[in-house]
Amino acid sequence: MDISVELTFSPLQDDFEEHIINFIKKLRNSGLVVLENPLSTQVFGPYDTVMDVLKTEVKIAFELMDKGLMYMKLVKSDRSAYEPHF
Repeated sequence: MDISVELTFSPLQDDFEEHIINFIKKLRNSGLVVLENPLSTQVFGPYDTVMDVLKTEVKIAFELMDKGLMYMKLVKSDRSAYEPHF
């Protein structure tokens, strides 16, 4: 089963940019399809693989900062090829 996950990572501290960049770089190196825009990062792939990567990388990201939050939306399908129809 493939999934699509939209992530918004918000470290609640002054050096937030470094934490976001490091997190996204690790997602890019995971072998999964990763798309980015100014507001969020999307990750696409098989459920178990995506969730294993996120479990590891979110934990590491949280351990490296004092305070932060992660918004996550999951869709049951690979929406990486989505194009608006209008």
